[in-house]
Parts: sequence; structure tokens; C-alpha cells
Amino acid sequence: MTPDTPGPLAEATPISPTATPAEATAEGGSLLAAVELRKRFGATTALDGASLRVAAGEIVALMGPSGSGKSTLLHCLAGIFPPDAGEVRYGDRSLSRMSETARSALRRGEFGFVFQFGQLVPELTCAENVALPLRLSGVRRREAQRRAVGELERLAVADVARKRPGEVSGGQGQRVAVARALVTQPKVIFADEPTGALDSLNGEQVMRLLTEAARASRAAVVLVTHDARVAAYSDREVVVRDGRTRTFG
Repeated sequence: MTPDTPGPLAEATPISPTATPAEATAEGGSLLAAVELRKRFGATTALDGASLRVAAGEIVALMGPSGSGKSTLLHCLAGIFPPDAGEVRYGDRSLSRMSETARSALRRGEFGFVFQFGQLVPELTCAENVALPLRLSGVRRREAQRRAVGELERLAVADVARKRPGEVSGGQGQRVAVARALVTQPKVIFADEPTGALDSLNGEQVMRLLTEAARASRAAVVLVTHDARVAAYSDREVVVRDGRTRTFG
């Protein structure tokens, strides 16, 4: 594999102003693109000109040492952190120019998230946790529960639907978190060290289920990991070092 560096966004094929994110990708643009992102936290530079393109259905692993900026890059791509400079585009929309309300709606409806420790709501059952994004988007309770149970079945954890997160194993809980990320049928799934709290066997199972489900639905995945075995599930690896990106694959 040979390294390359993503070019400026201006070099991409022009995207129709009415295109959906999937149509934008088909027209030659990227589903998700970051160009020359810069981000500082006080005196610390987290991103220093990082660029990245992600196509629909592509699985990209962000790798690098601790403190390299890979999680900051993921959070900027997801519209959680606004960059100090540069631009993040999702299809024909600029996340950098959207209001926080609009970015929140985007994260709720078109993005899915999986975190290292699942971040399930302990007072809710596993099925209620999976249904939560749907309920927040206005889906009726019965329909949300039906879809949640369907995702739990797909991830082979339907038997924990009525249990609370504290009553299930770490591997089961992380599969529930994956189900929650998938239930809204997102266009992009952001996974920040999704296997970091699991043993190798459970980590392999979670990654297999996550990538199989993402490929089946043509969802893109942006994955942060320091584990080469996890990165092996991706189509392409992007190394982040000192706030800059370098692509392999």
C-alpha cells in the first residue's frame, strides 16, 4: 500500500445543490469530507491541517498514538466540535455553517454513534436504549420498540431486550450500543474505540457484526482505533499524527 494525501475540496467534482448525500457521492463527490481542519484546545493543537474523504459505504479506520488528534477529527466530522479553521462537508451541506440545532438534528437522524463504553442509559432496558433515538425523532413507542427488537435480533442479543445494561455482559452491552447506532438507518456511523473495553474475542464479534450490518445498509463507518486487528476490518486506514492525516489503502 502507498500513502497519499487528500487534495483540496475544490478539486472534487461539483455536486448538485439538490443532491441527497448518497446522490452527491454518486455524482463524484464524497459523502463526508474534511479539508484542512485546524483545532486548538487552549495552547494545545489537536488538528493541524487534517483532511479526509469518506465515500458512501466505505469503512475508514483512523489510527495513531494517544493524543495524535484522531478522536478530535472524528468529533469534528460528526459536527460535535466545530473546527477553528477548515471545513467539514456532508454531501452538499457544510457542517461548519450549520447551526447547532441543525447539527443536532443531523446527528440524531443521519449519524449513528458507538463509544468505547457503550454509554447506555442504565435506567432503561436494552430495547428502550435502542429505541431511544427513534423516540427522540418522534417515532411512536410501539413502532420504535418493534424496530429496536429487530436490530437486537440482527445482532444476536434479542434475549437481553428486557434487561437493563447493568444486567448484561460487556460484549452484549456493546452489541446493544451497535444496535442503537444502526436503528435509525444512518448514512454514517462514528465509532470511537468501540472494542477498547472488550476482550479480543468479544471485540472481534462486535467488529464483525458492526461491519456486516454497515455494509448491508451501505452506511459509511469512521472508526477510531489503536488496534491493528480492528483496523483490519476497514477498507482504508488513515494515520493521524501531530494533528495531520496520511492515508493508506
